[in-house]
Amino acid sequence: MSHHLDSPIARQDIRLDITDLYVFRGEAGTVFVINVCHSIFGPIPAPGYHPEGMYEFKVDLNGDAVEDVTYRLTFGERDKSGKQSYVVRRIRGPEATDPHAPGTVVAQGTTGETVKTPSGLRVWAGKAGDPFWIEPDVLHAVGHAFQDGTTINLAGWDPSRAKNLFAGHTVYSIVLEVPDSELLSAAVDNRRVGVWAVSTLATDAGGWRSINRVGLPMIPPLFTQYNEDLGNRLNAGRPADDFATYGAAVTKAIANVVSANGTAEDPKAYAEKVAHRLFPNILPYEIGTPAILGFAEWNGRSLTDNAPDVMFSIAANTPVRLGIGKESVTAKPSKTFPYVPKATESTGAEAPPTTKEKVA
Repeated sequence: MSHHLDSPIARQDIRLDITDLYVFRGEAGTVFVINVCHSIFGPIPAPGYHPEGMYEFKVDLNGDAVEDVTYRLTFGERDKSGKQSYVVRRIRGPEATDPHAPGTVVAQGTTGETVKTPSGLRVWAGKAGDPFWIEPDVLHAVGHAFQDGTTINLAGWDPSRAKNLFAGHTVYSIVLEVPDSELLSAAVDNRRVGVWAVSTLATDAGGWRSINRVGLPMIPPLFTQYNEDLGNRLNAGRPADDFATYGAAVTKAIANVVSANGTAEDPKAYAEKVAHRLFPNILPYEIGTPAILGFAEWNGRSLTDNAPDVMFSIAANTPVRLGIGKESVTAKPSKTFPYVPKATESTGAEAPPTTKEKVA
């Protein structure tokens, strides 16, 4: 799984469990998407978004692994029809790191409806289909290999019977499309940015507790399936500290698998290079370009990128294939806003994304 149910803390309230982060070129700007509240968890008394939580897109504009712009969404309680109001705030400069900074309100709306502001910013939040796919047998074999330092044992696995664990499942999406001019003006025309997303929960003491942090996909499946303490710790902290904090452990895990595969003369040297690509755990993207998370380059992540094959193969330094691809996704993404797949009747949807627009 990319980040689905990835740690004990994240599973305590599935509404704050970020399953995936996507960043790609949209119709009118740069699109940021996170998904939460996955239906694979089972029945949820009040699905949707946590009214005491914050959902944030963090954007680093100068390559120092510290956010320069934060887009923060907070939600109200569900009404009788299941809808929730929300507010979007933008926080710039040094205050972008401060969870208490008030920022500037840039949009307000209600789940299920598109909000479009006079500046061109668009927002949609609501129930959607999950565009991600994973094969459970390969997933668990990869997790064991990186935990135990062995080859990926797929003996007896039949690729022709590969299945998508998430076919027919739903998520609650947050989709934010930001005009290029807004990001470029803040970046002083630097088109290369770094993005990650964070969900936090208000504490009784008046602070905020980090529940989930997502940058590159597939980090938890590789390193925390059988090390949940590491999963909790990776979801806390900040990207700038990632390599110093986790680099040695991840380098060792990669080196052991590469050594078992016999695919590098110096497994440790290879592992160090990969660990430096993984940390800081930030998704790089060049504004205005097509997104692709591939073997040669990581440039954002589209809703149809094959993240598992790419990330598993790079980490293991040997081909790893799920046997399935985007064709296994039950509901398909759209080329038009809000881009995420519709939640269909077969997935127990409340309603598909509406194209009705409301100017904030």
